[in-house]
Amino acid sequence: LFRSTAVAARLAAQRQQINETLAKFRLSSEQLKEVQARIRTEMDKGLKRATHEEAEVRMLPTFVRATPDGSERGDFLALDLGGTNFRVLLVKVRSKKEGGVTMVSETYSLSEEVIRGTGTQLFDHIVDCIVNFQEAQGILGSKLPLGFTFSFPCRQTRLDEAFLIHWTKGFKASDCEGCDVVKLLREAVRRKKNLDLDVIAVVNDTVGTMMSCGYENPACEVGLIVGTGTNACYMEELRNAGKIGRA
Repeated sequence: LFRSTAVAARLAAQRQQINETLAKFRLSSEQLKEVQARIRTEMDKGLKRATHEEAEVRMLPTFVRATPDGSERGDFLALDLGGTNFRVLLVKVRSKKEGGVTMVSETYSLSEEVIRGTGTQLFDHIVDCIVNFQEAQGILGSKLPLGFTFSFPCRQTRLDEAFLIHWTKGFKASDCEGCDVVKLLREAVRRKKNLDLDVIAVVNDTVGTMMSCGYENPACEVGLIVGTGTNACYMEELRNAGKIGRA
């Protein structure tokens, strides 16, 4: 009886401590409206060419002009790099009658030595993993379009050109920041003899999420990632994107 009472008292004290801690994160409707207004202000600043650099929300353009309409067909390779594990995928897009979208993927790990070494070492390892995947799938030698999901802050200038602003998530690979990551990948492909990859696009993980959902539901125009990092994307009217309006 005494032991049960002691345990109940301890659990009640823990519960009270948890509630007191969580209370600091509970916002009233007025506070939420204030947060919403502040975020909207920073988003507007981020879209404008004159105020973009001082905005808390950077509003980085993706150069993706539309969501899928369901008419897409073909076989594609995808590379998803956003943490110490990354994936290589073979994606087959067919009509819904033919099975719709099917995917085969393999997850590869990145050691501390690789993510904190040189950029050459990092991208050579990535290409080695792509070759391993192609061999396993029996498609080595096939030139398939490749989409590169690169989930780090980038200044994108074209659909297939994105300059790494800075590493996050523990990555420290040298000679990458300020460089075009698609170019780094293509250079690693060239160093690998007898390999031909057609890198056609680089996107953030939020964009990949939005586009994947958009194939099933064309009304989807928002992508959200809450994980190691938190990020979001959405479809904006081009006339509001003063930052790239004359690019």
